[in-house]
Amino acid sequence: MSKEAKGKKKKDNLSFHRTVENNVFAMKLASRYSKSMVIAGLLYAIFGYFEWVFFDGVFMRKIIESLDSDAPFRTVMTFIIITGVIFFFINLYEKYADNVIFPLGAVRLYGGIYKELFAKAKNVELRCYEDSDFYDKYTMAMDGAEEKIFVIVRSFWEFLVSIPALAVVFYFMFDIDHYAVLFIISPLIGNFIFGNYKQKYEYKRYQAQVPNNKVHNYVNRMMYLPDGAKEMRLSDVFELLRKQYKDATDKNVKAALKYAFANCALSFWRITFTFTIIFEGVLLYAIYRNLVSKTISLAQMAIMTSLMVAMTWILIRAFENIMNLIKNGIFVNNLRTFLEYEEKIPQDQKGEDPGEFESIEFKNVCFSYKDEETIKDLSFRVDKGDIVALVGHNGAGKTTIIKLLLRFYDPTSGEILLNGKNIKEYDLKAYRRLFATTFQDFAIFAMSIKENVLMGRHYENEDEIVRRSLRRAGILDKVESLPDGVDTIMTKEFDENGAVFSGGQHQKLAVARTFAKESPIKIFDEPSSALDPIAEYELFKNIMKEGRDHTMVFISHRLSSVKNCDKVFMLEKGTIIERGSHRELIDERGKYAKMYIRQAMNYLAVEKEEEVIL
Repeated sequence: MSKEAKGKKKKDNLSFHRTVENNVFAMKLASRYSKSMVIAGLLYAIFGYFEWVFFDGVFMRKIIESLDSDAPFRTVMTFIIITGVIFFFINLYEKYADNVIFPLGAVRLYGGIYKELFAKAKNVELRCYEDSDFYDKYTMAMDGAEEKIFVIVRSFWEFLVSIPALAVVFYFMFDIDHYAVLFIISPLIGNFIFGNYKQKYEYKRYQAQVPNNKVHNYVNRMMYLPDGAKEMRLSDVFELLRKQYKDATDKNVKAALKYAFANCALSFWRITFTFTIIFEGVLLYAIYRNLVSKTISLAQMAIMTSLMVAMTWILIRAFENIMNLIKNGIFVNNLRTFLEYEEKIPQDQKGEDPGEFESIEFKNVCFSYKDEETIKDLSFRVDKGDIVALVGHNGAGKTTIIKLLLRFYDPTSGEILLNGKNIKEYDLKAYRRLFATTFQDFAIFAMSIKENVLMGRHYENEDEIVRRSLRRAGILDKVESLPDGVDTIMTKEFDENGAVFSGGQHQKLAVARTFAKESPIKIFDEPSSALDPIAEYELFKNIMKEGRDHTMVFISHRLSSVKNCDKVFMLEKGTIIERGSHRELIDERGKYAKMYIRQAMNYLAVEKEEEVIL
């Protein structure tokens, strides 16, 4: 055997073992959240196959032989009634399981799985959400996970129970005719060979369609959410969205066509071997034995035909269950991979308590994102009580520095020190509690204004803290003008009376969060980008008041807003090119000064640099 063949065989074996492990993982997950459903699945399978085997292998044989031997009517009726009573109670349990145990179990399973998925999604590092491959796997993991696990539970027990059921029917068949059992080769070929390949092709098609389904979901979202409603009415962006949707649909059609012929051919041969050959073959064989060779009676022919039908359906169900276990085992692999993913920066990482904040220092920090170096040999220090500004053009690395500071990312090289210790040594949640941050790309949630400010944190005087924070952000008057005040729900997604703010008002609400959080370090990433000059002036005046008792870090394109900072770091291509106070940098007449003068000239509508007051 060649090395390539050995390697392929080894890979296939590993794939098989992985699939088995995935099914065991699914069974454990189901048992964790709904043991009653798992037990009911076992009982359901036992009763179901008992009915099948008993009816075709015992009941029918007993009735036909009784009729053939002129047994007393009372004996036959007693047997039928006892069988009917047993089947009644079995059917009663099956209906109870179908309508009570399984639906309730599915709900518990759904809640448990998504609780784990959401906890994991919250715990993985930010970079995972920026990795399209990882996000695709996350999407597939979320795609009906509880339904696939439910199918695995049912299929797992059905397959195990079908083995002794097949053995019993095989024995009954063998007792009547030794050669008739050879017909089981046909459904084996149909299901194990053709059915197996068909399942593999269907999964390949599913994988090919996942990225396109993501586009469909995005366009669907944009069509019913208010985010792009105005733009769609004032531009031709709808045509672009429609083109995206059509392109994704065309790709899905191509993916379907790619595997259509193979699936069609495999389906034909599967049906032929699974049903046609065995049904027609057994019937013809039984007729031959009865009419030509005269070796079996009409009663035996009927029993043999009935048993072969039972064996065929049990085989079909057995291999359908195998295929379900293989197919859903592959799907569950995405769920398992996601849940077992080892985070590079786990949100529940334990470590030392950071204690009181004294200083934070970047020491020769480099950071690469997707093989592109965005931060280069960066070194600076912020001490307790400092008011610091990070300035520079777009793409200079300002926001990346904040993400590194908050440990959304870790440096590629170099280190970040808090109070002289690498920040990796600290308990991550305790470390992040040192920071209150307003992000440039903040999110407003469909909950009350109060909840949007407190963000799940609890304080003694919550109403007072919320009002004070909203006042400092310059939006309290607007909030108090609403009928429900701070209890007003944001957005109209769940409440038709929900408030819809302007971009600037949303930004003020986001800034209020930072005011409300009791942290020694306050970070503001472009906190006034959507504000007019007067609102910006008032906001920065309040932010500076906050700076009396806190360490402050600003990111701003508007250099007029950082004039009162203690330290200004001018960034370009991920490194600091100038540092000092506003006055010192102006006096240096470098890039900071040129940028400041240019902005001031545009703001003051003057044509000469001399007219700018420095």
